Amino acid sequence: MNTDVRPALPGTAIPDGCLPWGTEHTSRWTRELPPRWIPVPRVGLRVFKLVLSAGVLAALGLTLEGLPPYLAVLAGLNLIWLQLRPEAVRVSAPALVVVAVVLRPAPALPVLAGAFLLAATTSAVTALRLRARKRQREAALAASAGVTAPVPDAGLPLGRGRLLSGLGIILILAGAPLIATAGVWDSAEGRQAAGVAGWLVTGLGVTALLSGELGRRRAVALRAAPAPVLRVLTRGTRHGDAKVFAADDLAGLRPLFTVGMAPPDQDAERGGKRDPDHGTDPVADAVTDVVLDVADLAGARDRLDDDLPGPLREAVLYGTPYDGAEIVLVTAPAKAGDPPVARRSSGPVRPLSESGVRRRLVRAKRTAARAAADDERHFGLVEVARLMDPEPVRRWRAGAVDRLAGLLMVAWGIPLCWLPFTGGGTGLWKQFLALLIGLHGAFRVPVKLRWRITADRAGLWLNGLRGTTHIPWDDLRSVRRESIELKLRWHGDGSWTVSAPRWAWYQRRRGVTHPYDALAAEVTAMRMDPALRPTGDSEERERGRPLWPLAVPFVLLWLTAVLAGMVGLPGR
Repeated sequence: MNTDVRPALPGTAIPDGCLPWGTEHTSRWTRELPPRWIPVPRVGLRVFKLVLSAGVLAALGLTLEGLPPYLAVLAGLNLIWLQLRPEAVRVSAPALVVVAVVLRPAPALPVLAGAFLLAATTSAVTALRLRARKRQREAALAASAGVTAPVPDAGLPLGRGRLLSGLGIILILAGAPLIATAGVWDSAEGRQAAGVAGWLVTGLGVTALLSGELGRRRAVALRAAPAPVLRVLTRGTRHGDAKVFAADDLAGLRPLFTVGMAPPDQDAERGGKRDPDHGTDPVADAVTDVVLDVADLAGARDRLDDDLPGPLREAVLYGTPYDGAEIVLVTAPAKAGDPPVARRSSGPVRPLSESGVRRRLVRAKRTAARAAADDERHFGLVEVARLMDPEPVRRWRAGAVDRLAGLLMVAWGIPLCWLPFTGGGTGLWKQFLALLIGLHGAFRVPVKLRWRITADRAGLWLNGLRGTTHIPWDDLRSVRRESIELKLRWHGDGSWTVSAPRWAWYQRRRGVTHPYDALAAEVTAMRMDPALRPTGDSEERERGRPLWPLAVPFVLLWLTAVLAGMVGLPGR
């Protein structure tokens, strides 16, 4: 690893008496983290999806047993809040027990036992996590030795959490009509589905509202008085977040926590102060805050193995770091001679446990090894492709693996989508969802079966549903096979993707090259070496025609099947 810590913070950016947060003190801080089995979200959007899915499944599953929708959703939300907002569990867990005791829905004994068990478990886990926060604060305060300093941006307008709170109110208002109109459904299944959807949307709105208010309250409290300060090292991530290390961890071996950071103010980065002549832009600040807050709520910005290349940077941390805290970092600039950069947290501090760091390092090494092996194979094929002779026009099109992909899609999709129309007693909302999924498949199958890429001296031509897309050679960024997908990317955030089955073990054993690997290597060779590019111009008929006419029969066939399933097939 790079052990050069440059550029350093100038002395004027370091408050008087500010102490380094060294390994001796950070070791005590990390020892005070919750037990490793405590669910603290640290691995990004994957955790949010898992928790949300668990909450939804819990709510739906309990509702199928005859529970009122609001009780079922409250049980599911306890699992969500346990991960995202443990502060709410101190209220929601007792509320779950009270509602279960008062309502006593049948079967009463299993419901009461389940409510007490869920409430007791989530309350115990929450208590451990909140007590760990208190110990983390105490350890960080001890390390600062009572040295405080005013927060650099204390006098600036603070938009933290405002629009996330607004999003919560919108979700609550959206869930209320679903709850109010649940009784108009004819079937019991429809009433249950509408009730669960309404209460779940309302609960997520409460989650967003609570997240916004907690974040804003803690950010305001941080700026209300001089805050504890510590000298640390930081490294940015590709998502604009910060990873914080001990001041003497020059190799960056043990990150202490990650935290989402707002972009630095562009009008003035003079020691963390804004130029008073330029003022502020509340609208821009609000938009930035909502994007960062929603990303924080979703956990999408937390990564461990996405460090930006380059050395660690010295920084001063304002605030007391703990699980869920708000902080401000004043970091050394990227270029020597520039002023220090002050950045406020846009999300809560997310501690990283010792075991979690080890697991993620192992996973990162495995991922890096697989990526290196893929790169080696890819560039080996590129070198082989460089031996080919230029042709007037080169063409690639869907082959056997694509036809197999289309067949699997149809074989999997038709029974799954058609069953709601023929099973009897299926709710209208399930039929509508199946109709949309089937229409998506009807438009996607022609692309899988009839895609075409044409290369000429002007660039690449891709045929699609609406027509042909032209990508000049200078705009082409990359062509790679990633997992089971072939991905083309070009400037302007353009991309094109098609997927097909791949059996890596069989390819390695038999020495077989996947068609997507061969295509990616040939196009990459042409992109890197202009002498290998085609020498002629392709004609319009060679570039492929729009694929939407081929989708029309699939759409009509699907709609006919749906109609037949709804009105009843002959002989049924």
